[in-house]
Amino acid sequence: MCHVIVTCRSMLWTLLSIVVAFAELVAIMSADWLVGVQHPSQFNASAPGPPDPNPPTLGLYSRCIRVSQQKTIQCGPYAADFTEIASGFWQASIIFLVVGIFLLSIVGFLAVFSMCFQSIMGKSIFNVCGLLQGIA
Repeated sequence: MCHVIVTCRSMLWTLLSIVVAFAELVAIMSADWLVGVQHPSQFNASAPGPPDPNPPTLGLYSRCIRVSQQKTIQCGPYAADFTEIASGFWQASIIFLVVGIFLLSIVGFLAVFSMCFQSIMGKSIFNVCGLLQGIA
């Protein structure tokens, strides 16, 4: 039998755990890790107005560049497989972020069940999830 055990603190912790897992997923997919500047040769320096508001950007495995003929921004992956990622440090960061997302997803899943169950195999769900969040 499942008794619902909900407090404001546990509800807030559950929602924030899920939001943080999604935020980390968005961060790894984002192309805004490095934001470049436009070179003067890429736009007309004599034209009035501010410079281009859409500079080229680079993410862990994706990039956004301006297509000059179409005057549009084109975003997409620059690496077809894991070995084509920019450097070993970026490959390591992807590995750590994926492991973190996996652990935070487990925490989010367990946080929902912590509203019905207080322990797993004699251990408090809050302690187990806190340990996983600390590792992530």
